[in-house]
Amino acid sequence: MKEYDVFIIGSGMSGMTIANKCASKGLSVGITDELPYGGTCALRGCDPKKVIIGATEVRDFAKRLKGNGIDTVPKVNWKDIMDFKQTFVDEMPPKIEKGYEKSGIDTFHSSAKFLSENTLELGNDKVRANKIVIASGSKPRVLEFEGGHYAKSSTDFLNLEKLPKSLLFIGGGYIAFEFAHIAARCGAEVTIVHRGQNPLENFEQDIVKHLVSATKELGIKLILNTDVTVIEKVDNQYRIKGKSQEKTEYFEAEAVFNSAGRPPSIFDLNLDEANIVFTNKGITVDKYLQSTSNPHIYAAGDAADSEGLPLTPVAVLEGHTVASNIIKGNSKEISYPPMPTVVFTLPTIASVGYSESKAKALNYNIQVNYKEVGNWFNAKRLNVEEYAFKTIIDVETQTILGAHLIGPHTEETINLFAMAIKTKLKINDIRKMIFAYPTLASDITYML
Repeated sequence: MKEYDVFIIGSGMSGMTIANKCASKGLSVGITDELPYGGTCALRGCDPKKVIIGATEVRDFAKRLKGNGIDTVPKVNWKDIMDFKQTFVDEMPPKIEKGYEKSGIDTFHSSAKFLSENTLELGNDKVRANKIVIASGSKPRVLEFEGGHYAKSSTDFLNLEKLPKSLLFIGGGYIAFEFAHIAARCGAEVTIVHRGQNPLENFEQDIVKHLVSATKELGIKLILNTDVTVIEKVDNQYRIKGKSQEKTEYFEAEAVFNSAGRPPSIFDLNLDEANIVFTNKGITVDKYLQSTSNPHIYAAGDAADSEGLPLTPVAVLEGHTVASNIIKGNSKEISYPPMPTVVFTLPTIASVGYSESKAKALNYNIQVNYKEVGNWFNAKRLNVEEYAFKTIIDVETQTILGAHLIGPHTEETINLFAMAIKTKLKINDIRKMIFAYPTLASDITYML
């Protein structure tokens, strides 16, 4: 049985950060992943998704300016963009493994199961470690209704050799909306079926309603308050049964995708054998990201039931915190700066800080600025209809508590709001700043 100072389950960004930092300090380190090294973001999520979105951005921009300097709207060549995407994906696992080898980190390619509080079974191997880090990420929620196995995953979507003529997405979160927008702009007929009253429930609904409008304008059917209860395979397509309080509906599509959420990938690890307490949100951890029930265990990223959002930069932050506490002993408490999050549709939705309801629940005296600004110059020059903002201001300190945007490149603008919240910049100081003009950032002063 091999023994290590540190062993890590999962090779995503948090696991990679911990492995490299611990190895650089002379600790013996091992890591395993049953999937190719690199994690969800680099191989099956945000990075390949953003590459594909790049092509749809060109088409969207051309369509908006058709008749205003652009004569022809290009079509997206699905095969070409998927080939281009794959160049990013294919280079990542060998590059990561080569780095591990150079750092003296032992690599395994197997699922892990706990045998005791500090012992793991990895296929035919067994390892023991003084500290074990669970950084196993998340995976698609299992659909337990009849025919649920017919639904493909987000990974499947990102690896489609050919785009189906019709697609249906189960769930109304960011995965469904992002992929629906991609597919619709590539010429597919798209339906989203969501069980709740509002899609994108974690975002400000004053902003979400603009995305709903843009989504419908794109030709995407958005079905709310409807539970998918059955998927049947009929010839070369699928028949999907949806039930609401009022009626039962049937939908047909060539492909069905499960975008109903991603729980932590921890439930097959035999956690009870290691006395590890967990919830449906992940491993229960303290302020040092150490298991509350087993001192040998730490958790980071989507596998941890922490206050961090399920975002790649947050996983990296938690990875640095765990590594520091393993190397130096528990001396570094996890502290989260403002965490901006984005829905990469077109237009994009971006959010950071408190929502209006959260600020009120915390008893802040707030000023809320909400406005639709499709008449602003930046919207008109880009021929964008959906451009709006909602900013939450602390009246007493005159600082920003939250910012919520929809419009062109809000994924960039939101970072400036994040810095302002983090540094507690005063509203008047921001108003006195000179921004390059005309840029989207120059609109910030008018949002306060």
